[in-house]
Amino acid sequence: MRYLCLFYIDQNLADAASKEQWAEIDRESLASNEELKRSGHYLASNALADPKTAKTLRVRAGKASWTDGPFAETKEHLGGFLLIEAKNLAEAMEIAERDSLARMGAIEVRETAGF
Repeated sequence: MRYLCLFYIDQNLADAASKEQWAEIDRESLASNEELKRSGHYLASNALADPKTAKTLRVRAGKASWTDGPFAETKEHLGGFLLIEAKNLAEAMEIAERDSLARMGAIEVRETAGF
């Protein structure tokens, strides 16, 4: 089964982290991805640019409306994703627990719809 791990970054934690702390998280994330590749769990991943670069589309009554930024004002923003293969939700959760980015916010683990 495929699971999408969505990484939400708490901007307060991100701003408080030093360059060295971010470098450590980057090293750990890359090492984790390599381990997931070796174990056959890794499918894809990518970090996202700053939320200020986002545009959000809404279509109502056939009319498109674009706004700047992410879809909602929140303390956390979507910072990236990891798509994995796991035998079940429990295994996907175990994989997410090993990711160092959890220290900067939250990781949502969701089964893909499969189409």
